[in-house]
Formats: sequence, structure tokens, C-alpha cells
Amino acid sequence: FFKLSYGVYIISTSADNKEGGCVINTLTQVTSSPARLSIALNKENYTLKLIETSGTFSAAVLSDDVEMDLIRRFGFQCGKARHGGFGFQNLFQLRADLQGRDSLNNPYPTEGVCARFTCRVVSSMDVGSHMIIVGEVVEAEVLDSQTPALTYSNYHLKKNGTTPPKAPSYQ
Repeated sequence: FFKLSYGVYIISTSADNKEGGCVINTLTQVTSSPARLSIALNKENYTLKLIETSGTFSAAVLSDDVEMDLIRRFGFQCGKARHGGFGFQNLFQLRADLQGRDSLNNPYPTEGVCARFTCRVVSSMDVGSHMIIVGEVVEAEVLDSQTPALTYSNYHLKKNGTTPPKAPSYQ
């Protein structure tokens, strides 16, 4: 599986005055007309619960020069409260100028990001430990046309990245 080519993305959403986000490598273009993307998230992922509530998500394409701190913040912290139920540990404690909001009110990071998409959920599929969510793109923007996107391979090679246990590619 590590020989498959992937990008690295931050998926985020906002629902009921709560925000959530996580790093994934499972974003794929499904169709071009209408423009649709799919993502896969672990069923225990807090961001998935918020996406199911809001029916929307933002997808930020990470740049090859992204700081590991941003990946750590969204990839290795859990938004679940320790006392049962779901709470939110604010991952978006970024400076205001390093954070954007899309047209559906989803937050997204703007530093270390080369493109972004805003999606409205059109379907989902249970695939065991994960859910596949298909979203129709309602907004897209190139934020940095000079820096290439971070690949999953470069995440491991150049950034010495690791994979959290609930990620689809964890071994």
C-alpha cells in the first residue's frame, strides 16, 4: 500500500458551534461533472461525527513545505472528550491570518496549503472500520501555485512522518 500514490490533506468542518479537523491521505476525485471528491475517515473520528451533523467539509491540500507542527496538530490529537460523548479540543488555535472560512462556514488552515475545496456531502458508505464520504465540490481555490502538493511518500521520506493507528494505511 505504501507504493500507491497519495496526497496529504486536512479535512475540517463546523457543526453546532464546534469545529473539527484531521489529517488524511484518502481524498480522491470521483467525478469531474459534477465535481465530486471522496474521503475515508475512521468511524471513531470526531471530525466524521461533525461532518455527519453538518453535511459539509473542507479539504485543504498540504504543500510539500508544510510545517510538521500543523500535521501533528491535526493528525495526532484527538477531539474526543475523555469523559464520554464528544467535545472539542480547539485544533484551530492558529493566528487569524493563518485560518480561513469557506462559504459553508468550515474553517481551514491557509499556511502550508496549496489548494482547498469546499464540499457538500451527497452520499456515504460504510466500509467496516471507516466511512467513505462523497462530497460535491461547491468551491475550489488554488492558494499557492508555486509549491507542489505533499505526497504521502514525501511525508514519510522527507518529514519522517508516522501513521496514527486509526488511519486507513496504518500497519
